[in-house]
Amino acid sequence: MASSIPPLRPAIDRTAPKPSPAREPLWRHVLGERLRGLRHERGEKLSETASRAGVSPQYLSEMERGVKEPSSEMIAAVAGALDVTLVDLTLAVAESLRSAQHSTSRGATCSAAYALAA
Repeated sequence: MASSIPPLRPAIDRTAPKPSPAREPLWRHVLGERLRGLRHERGEKLSETASRAGVSPQYLSEMERGVKEPSSEMIAAVAGALDVTLVDLTLAVAESLRSAQHSTSRGATCSAAYALAA
């Protein structure tokens, strides 16, 4: 009397991290990148821009790294110190977010197309 033994299946690792879907960047991160880019274009040190804006270098650094969620007054002060209008700065951030959104959605569409082709 032979019993049939089912083949072994690999164990499912439920602790393995799941790939996270592409996420659009936060506004404060894109703002910070733009502020840092403008400051670098001017060839300024953090302390120089911060002094003109009336904020501490530490606070400006946190803004540039996307750590702080700055008030509109703080954003306007730093924008003024960098000789850009609040409108121009906001539009630049919005365009960066729009570009990121399009590339994120294109990536998902492309992945879906590859999955369908397989």
